[in-house]
Amino acid sequence: MNTSRREFLKANAMAAVAAVAAPGMSLAAAASGGIVWSKSVCRFCGTGCGVLLGVRDGRLVALRGDPEHPTTKGLVCAKALFLPKIVHAKDRLTHPQIRKNGRLQRATWDEAMKLVADKFADAIKAHGPNSVAYYGSGQALSEESYLANRLFKGGIGTNNVEGNPRLCMASAVGGYVTTYGKDEPMGCYEDIDHARVFFLLGSNTAECHPVLFDQILENKQRRRDVKVIVLDPRRSPVGAITDLHLNPIPGQDLIVLHAMAHCLIRDGKIDRAFIDGKVQFKAVKDGNPVSVGFDDYVEFLKAYPPAKAAEVSGVPAAAIEQAAALFAEGPVMSFWTMGLNQRTRGVWANNLVHNLHLITGNIGKPGATPFSLTGQPNACGGVRDTGSLCHILPYGRVVDNAGHRQQMETLWGSRPGAIPDKPGLNTIELFRALGRDEVKAMLILTTNPGHSLPNVSPHRDAMGKERPGKPFICVLDAYPTRTTELADVVLPAAMWTEKSGVFGMSERRYQYQPKLREAPGEARSDLNILLALAAELEQREVVPAGYIAGKLKDDDDIWNEMREASRGTAYDFTGMTRERLKRERGIRWPAPTETHPGTARRFVKGEDPLLDAGAYANPALAPGEVEFYGAPDKRAVVWLRPPLGPAEPPDAEYPFILSTGRVLEHWHTGTMTMRAEELRRAYPKPFVEIHPTDADRLGIRTGDAVRITSRRGEAIITARVVDAPRPGMVFAPFHWEDEAGFINRVTIDAYDPGSKQPEFKICAVRLAKA
Repeated sequence: MNTSRREFLKANAMAAVAAVAAPGMSLAAAASGGIVWSKSVCRFCGTGCGVLLGVRDGRLVALRGDPEHPTTKGLVCAKALFLPKIVHAKDRLTHPQIRKNGRLQRATWDEAMKLVADKFADAIKAHGPNSVAYYGSGQALSEESYLANRLFKGGIGTNNVEGNPRLCMASAVGGYVTTYGKDEPMGCYEDIDHARVFFLLGSNTAECHPVLFDQILENKQRRRDVKVIVLDPRRSPVGAITDLHLNPIPGQDLIVLHAMAHCLIRDGKIDRAFIDGKVQFKAVKDGNPVSVGFDDYVEFLKAYPPAKAAEVSGVPAAAIEQAAALFAEGPVMSFWTMGLNQRTRGVWANNLVHNLHLITGNIGKPGATPFSLTGQPNACGGVRDTGSLCHILPYGRVVDNAGHRQQMETLWGSRPGAIPDKPGLNTIELFRALGRDEVKAMLILTTNPGHSLPNVSPHRDAMGKERPGKPFICVLDAYPTRTTELADVVLPAAMWTEKSGVFGMSERRYQYQPKLREAPGEARSDLNILLALAAELEQREVVPAGYIAGKLKDDDDIWNEMREASRGTAYDFTGMTRERLKRERGIRWPAPTETHPGTARRFVKGEDPLLDAGAYANPALAPGEVEFYGAPDKRAVVWLRPPLGPAEPPDAEYPFILSTGRVLEHWHTGTMTMRAEELRRAYPKPFVEIHPTDADRLGIRTGDAVRITSRRGEAIITARVVDAPRPGMVFAPFHWEDEAGFINRVTIDAYDPGSKQPEFKICAVRLAKA
C-alpha cells in the first residue's frame, strides 16, 4: 500500500480533530487543553486496537493509539482517526420515526415502542414464535447481542436469531469447530513477533487490517529471514511485502492447498510424531463423516500433485512447490478472512489451511498458528461467543443438544422446552422467508442488510415493497441507511462512546468500552431499547412475566450473567469482573479466575488454564504439549475434502468472475466512513478493476463507465484498468450506496451448505462499455 496515501489521510484526520473540537480551535489546543482522556477500543474492525479518547465539554474531540495497549501498541489506522468526526455527524438519527402514508415521520418513544411491541405480539399470537426474527450485528456490544439472543430464544421461543457475522465469519467458525471441536483462534497477536513465515490467504491485510499488516511489516524489516506467501487471485496492496504470490483462478484454491500438502508429505517435511499423537483423519462418505487413516490421506493426495493443481488452478507447479518448501521452514502464522470464508466451499477451505498446520506441527508454539481475521469489532465476542446465530447458544453450546438447551433455560429462567430443538433460519433463508411473508416481524440492530446482503434486490423488496400482509420491519441505527429507508419504524440508537459494554476481538481479548458522552437528541442505547421491548412483550404475555424485567436492569447485570454462562465451558471468563475490565487493557479468555492473566495460546499445557483444572484438565501432559480438548478423542481432525469449485463458474454467456471487497478508506457499507468528508473524498465513487488484457479486448479505458451484468442484476461503475485482478476476473468494492453502482444487486446468494455463508467472492458476470 502506498505509504504517502496513508500519511495523507492521517494528516487530514488531525485537521478533522481540530474541526470537531471547536470552530477555530488550533491543533495544539485540540491535543491538550481541557481534554479528559480515557482508554477504550476502536469501533472499526476485529483487530481491536486500543485507543485513547479525548472528551472536552461533552464532545469527543480526539483519538490516538494507546501506547500501553499490550498488542496493538499505540497503532491505529487512518479510519480510526476520523471517528470523532463520524460520531458528531450532522445526520445522526435523534428521534423515533414511524412510517405513515409511505413516509417516515417523527414519533414519540412511547408511540414507537407500543407499535413495535404490538406488531411482534400480534404476529406471535397469530402465527407462532417462528413468525418473528432478530437480525443483529458484530458491531453491537456483547451485552446487547446476548440480551437479544436471550429474549428471542429463551423468552419468545424462536431460534430465528441471525446477524451479519453469518456473512463474514461463519465459515471460519465451521472450520475451527470441525477441525478442533471449538471455535475461535488458539493463537494471539504476539505470534506475529515470532513467525518466520506468514501465509496470507484471501486477505487484503494491508487495507482491511492495516495495524496487523504494520506488525507483519515490522517483523519482516527486523528479521530479514521472514517470508510472506500470498494466495489470492488479486494482487492487493499486500503485494508490497510479498515474497511469493499464488494467484489461482477464483474458486480453485482448494486444490493448491492439497498440492502443498502433497509436497510436504512427499518430501518428508511433516511432523509424524505430532500426527500420530494429536491428529485423526476423516472423510465424508454418503454424507456422513467416517474415520480413515494417515495412509488413506496420503493416497487421497496422490490425485493432487502440483502439476495437476497447476492445470486446474492456473498457479504454476513450481510456485506451489516453493510455497510448500517455505511453509515447511516455519514457524508459520496463517492469516485469512473473506477470500476463504465468503465461498460455497468456505468451511472446506478453512479445513485445508488447518490441515497444513496439523501435518507439520505448526501449531501451539510461538509464531505457529492458523489465525482467522475478523472484519467487525465484535463478531467474535459479541455474536460467535454469545451464541447469537440460529444454530448456537452461548459459549460453545448448540441448539440441537438437549443438555445445552436445558443449561441455558435454567440460567435464563425460561420455561422448560422454551428453546426449540432445531436451528432457526440462516440469514439467506430468513430473508427469503421474509419475502414470502412467512416471517411477519423483524428487528434489525446496528447493521445494514438493505445494502450488504448478496443478491440484494429481492431482499430489499422483502423488507420494503408495499403489499398486503407486508412484514413489519423495525431498525435500530445511529444513521440513515439503505435499510432505514425500508423500515416501518426507525429507532435512534446511541453510538460508540455513548454507551458502555464489551467488545471481543480476533485474539479472544475482551475489552471494555466506557460511556464518555451523552447520545444526541432522544437516541438511546440498543441495550435500553431491548430492555424496554422485553418489558412490553412481557405485558402482552408473549414473553413470561419477569423473564427479563426486574432481573436485568443494565449492562453490568447482563455481564455478570454472561460470566456465569461461561463457567465451566471452554470459554470460561468468570475471572473477568467488570472492575477488572475497566482497569486492564483487555483480557484473553479463558480466564477462569480473577488472578489469571488471560490465555495467549489455547490447548497448550502451561498456557491454557483449562488443561490444569476442571473438566479438561490433564496432569499427564508435559509443559508445552498440545491437547485439543474440544475435539473427539482430543485429536484435531485432518479432513479429506474434494477440491470442488464455486456455485457459478464463468461460461460463454457470463465469461468473467466478479469478486467484491474493500479499500483502506472505507468500511462495510460506508455508514460511518462516508460521514467523514475526507474519507469520502478519497474514494467518492465506486469503481471496478479490470485487467488490461480484458480491457483492451472490450475497448474499455480507465474512467469509462462499465455495465456489469449477472443473472440477478446489474451495476454501472467506473473502470480502473490495472493488473491487480488476474485476467478473466474483475474486482469491485461494495461500500457505496448510490443506485447505479450498487454492486450487491449483482452478487450471488448461494451459500456454503455447512456454514450457510454466501459466496460474495465469486459469481459469473458479463462486461460492456456503458
